[in-house]
Amino acid sequence: MKIPQAFLLAMLPAVLTAASAQQVVPLWQGPPPLSKGTNATDTPDLTLFLPEKMTSPTPAIVICPGGGYGGLAFTHEGTNVAKFFQSHGVAGLVLRYRLSKNGYLHPVPLMDVQRAMRLVRSHATDWHINPAKVGVMGFSAGGHLASTVSTHFDSGNPQAVDPVEALSCRPDFAVLAYPVISSRPDIAHRGSFARLLGPNPDPIVLHSLSNETQVTATTPATILVHALDDKSVPPQNSELYYQALQQAKVPSVLQEYPKGGHGFGYGHVPDNSPPGWLDKAFDWLSGNGLL
Repeated sequence: MKIPQAFLLAMLPAVLTAASAQQVVPLWQGPPPLSKGTNATDTPDLTLFLPEKMTSPTPAIVICPGGGYGGLAFTHEGTNVAKFFQSHGVAGLVLRYRLSKNGYLHPVPLMDVQRAMRLVRSHATDWHINPAKVGVMGFSAGGHLASTVSTHFDSGNPQAVDPVEALSCRPDFAVLAYPVISSRPDIAHRGSFARLLGPNPDPIVLHSLSNETQVTATTPATILVHALDDKSVPPQNSELYYQALQQAKVPSVLQEYPKGGHGFGYGHVPDNSPPGWLDKAFDWLSGNGLL
C-alpha cells in the first residue's frame, strides 16, 4: 500500500513546522566580491532561524546544503536542520552560496562561507549569539565546503575598511554529513570537484582542496556522519578526514551507519536516514562543551 505523501509530511517532527525563519540577510551590503550580476543567484545570503526567549547568548551553526556545487538541497539539508537546532536553543543559519551553474568556481564558495562566519560574529549582539561558539555544518558538497573553511581560515584583517572582515572566519566546531572530502581519484566525487574547479584544475589547487591533507592541530573539533552504503560519496572520505583529525589530536568522532545511502539529510520524505543521527550529533557537541 502506498502511503500518501501528505500523511508522511504530517508525521514529521513538530520542529519542522513549528519554527520559522526571522529574516534573510545578504552576506555583503552591495555587490559581493567577484560578482557577475545582481540577480538572486549572484547574491549569497543567510536564512536565520534564531531561538526565541533565550536568556543568554546562544551558540550558532552555519549550515551549508549539498548539491554537488551545482545546486542546493535547501530544505532537507538546510532549513529542516536549522529548525532542529533552533528548537534546541541554537541559532541555525542556512547559507545560500554561489554555484558553478551561475559561473562561480573556486574560490567563490569558500569566500561566501568565510564571509558567513565573520558576519555571524559581527551580529553577535543583535542576533544574541555567542561569538566564541559559532560552528559550521555541511552535507555532501556542502560538507566539502564546511571542511574547507575548517582547514582554510584566517583570523581576519584588522586593517580592513569593512569591520566584518576584521573578524575570524574559523569555525569553533564542525558537523560533516556524508561529506565530499578527498580528490583522490579512487574515492573522489568527481562531479563536485569538476563543478568547483572546472574541467582542467590546477593540480596544486586540487590537492589543496583535498581536505584530509589540510588538517592541522588548529582544525576545529569535528563530528562526521556517513552511511556505509553510500554509493555516491564513499565513506572513505569521512574516514580519511577522521584519521587526519585523530593524528592531529583534534577532538573528533566518526559515526558510521550500516544504511542510509547518500543525501538523507533531515526530515526528507521518504525518510531513509539512520534513526536519530542528528540527535546523536547534537549530544556529542553538547557533551564536549561546543554548544
